[in-house]
Amino acid sequence: MDKVDVNDLETKKMIADYMEAGYLENIIDMFKHDVSLYSYVGELLTDERMRVRIGITALLEEMKKEDPENVKKALPFIIPLLNNQNPTNRGDAAYLLGIIGDKDSVPHLKKLLEDEDPSVRLIAKEAIEELETKKANS
Repeated sequence: MDKVDVNDLETKKMIADYMEAGYLENIIDMFKHDVSLYSYVGELLTDERMRVRIGITALLEEMKKEDPENVKKALPFIIPLLNNQNPTNRGDAAYLLGIIGDKDSVPHLKKLLEDEDPSVRLIAKEAIEELETKKANS
């Protein structure tokens, strides 16, 4: 059995609790000073608390402006959520890929154009359009 890192669990819980409490600025500062925290984004995006999920979206929107290179460190933790059984998680992940703006995400997003959930298909389509527009303008 794998050893569970208690500090890891405590850090994720603290970030989620701060998000729920509305302390986005504190979380932004934490991510600026420790880019390894991007590894928590995928799990936090699946938190049952809506305020946490919205907070993660707001965090990545802000980090995209303030630290565009490091925000890409979240990609390996978001892309697997495109296959999540929960359509909300798939849609949120697709939306975040559009925000992050890495054109290498397009093939992953194209798989969602055939998703069973119409909202997921729409979000994926909009994210692809966003990425392709950025690509054309760069």
